[in-house]
Amino acid sequence: MDFTDLSDVTGNGKINPDDPSILPGALFIKELGSVFVDALTEVVAKVSGFMLEDMHPETDELDEDVHFDGMIGIMSLNAGKKNIMIFLSAKETDMKILCSYMSGLSQDEIAKDDMYDTLGELVNMTAGNVKLRIGEVNYTFALSLPFAINGENMSIITKKRVNIFSKVLGNGEISVKLKIVY
Repeated sequence: MDFTDLSDVTGNGKINPDDPSILPGALFIKELGSVFVDALTEVVAKVSGFMLEDMHPETDELDEDVHFDGMIGIMSLNAGKKNIMIFLSAKETDMKILCSYMSGLSQDEIAKDDMYDTLGELVNMTAGNVKLRIGEVNYTFALSLPFAINGENMSIITKKRVNIFSKVLGNGEISVKLKIVY
């Protein structure tokens, strides 16, 4: 989505993030989701050379749960009453490959802490890229510090009536799951 289209909604070229009529839930989350997908694919290409694609383009992008296995990088984007949580998750083997490409270390040299740092950096760079893309129309976010967690069969419990966007991006060698909650 070209976020410059949103500037026409207010008539003055500015977006008021506290105006609920500006960003209508499910429609906005799909449009914002595509911005996150573009940001993530650009970041991964720049830092690793991997070109990621949508692994399931035929599936609906809206999801009802926030369920993960593996390593997860998390960050919050805050704009007044509008908050977005970004989650990037990947299997440990995929993170080791990404970390190797990003750091120049061999996969044998990579420790779990290196993979957590890589995942935190990926989520941070993706959120920053999204912030820049959206900032062109004065819809700005403050970014939280990124953090990473690891485990199996994890669920993030959210309020009812939140919008969740989910995509799996990959290239045959690695895959990364992107979820945003708005």
